Order: sequence, then C-alpha cells, then structure tokens
Amino acid sequence: MTPDPVIAISALEHHAYCPRQAALIHVDGVWSDNIHTVHGSAGHRRVDTAPSRQERGRLVVRGLAVYSERLGLSGRCDVVEIDEDGSVEPVEYKIGVRHGRTADIQLCAQAFCLEEMLGCHVLRGHVWYGNPRRRHAIVIDDELRTLTIDAIADLRADLRSTLLPAAVNDERCPRCQLLGHCLPDLTNDPERIVNHVRELFRCES
Repeated sequence: MTPDPVIAISALEHHAYCPRQAALIHVDGVWSDNIHTVHGSAGHRRVDTAPSRQERGRLVVRGLAVYSERLGLSGRCDVVEIDEDGSVEPVEYKIGVRHGRTADIQLCAQAFCLEEMLGCHVLRGHVWYGNPRRRHAIVIDDELRTLTIDAIADLRADLRSTLLPAAVNDERCPRCQLLGHCLPDLTNDPERIVNHVRELFRCES
C-alpha cells in the first residue's frame, strides 16, 4: 500500500487560496517567481536569519522546524513565542494583505505540530501582515481546527489524484505567479482548447 504523502504546511495555504495552484506547485513541481513571491522570500529570509532571544519576558524562537506524525505534516514556523507561564504561540509572517483564512489554516497546522512535539495546548497564534504592518491574533478554536483538518484531507486527496483541479479564473489569477502555467482563460473554455490544439498541430477536424 502506498503511504499517505507528507504534507508541507506551506502547501495548506496554497491549497486554501487555490487548489489548482497547490497541485501545480506540490504535485507537478511548477514554480515561477513574480514580484510578490520575491518580496515574500526576502521578507522570510530576514525573519528566519534573525537570532532567537528573550524579548519582553518571553523566548522568541525563529525558523523552528516542526512536524506531526499523527497528521503527516512537516514544515517550519517563522517564529514561536514561549511565555514564562509555558504558553506557546506560533507567529506567521506575510508580506502582503489578508486573504480570507488561508494564513489562519497554515498557523493552525503549525499549532498541531507544536502540540504534538511539546505536549502543550496552543490556544492562539498571530499572523503579521507586512502591508498594513499589523499583527493579528488568531484564536486556535474548534472551528479553525476543523477547518484545518478538512483542508489537510482535501489537499492529501489532491496530492494522490491524477487530475488537476479546475482553474477558478477570477480576480486572483492576474496576480498569480503561475498564470502562464495554469492558463485559466484557456482551460475553462473547451472550444478554445480545441482551437489551440488545432493551431499548434495545424490540423483540421
């Protein structure tokens, strides 16, 4: 029996944002940079390379590798803050703005890993957004936990599938770094696909 694929925690955010994008990246191995991904990578390098230290009475650990054997997850926390009372809170850094609950799901997956690794209960975390330069507290409640468990199951099904999820073709697409690979205008129009193939191979019906 083929074992279930281990899911990269970052893939959960891709999947929550767009299942097709997640499949192109994490199944087909497709990647292209654009201005948004370059800024994001540069921002994460600054976070990951900063030293871990005591800040305002809590230990701030940066670039912590985490995993969950129970859920088949693996990834890295940008920051984990450990208070004097033993409470643990992950912090995820985003360069842009909030897109629904995509980052919340990624944060919750990190919380699952920390709970399994440290034997603690994570009550909340934070997402820092670079555009407004604000940190949002995220409660790791039952609703978010269920949403994240469902996202893990859905993504794992996509990773095992031989079919690429359908293109959404909405206002998110022009900003996507994979626009040239996804081709949402083309793939959602069967007649255009046929015409495109005819043009490529110069064939007639």
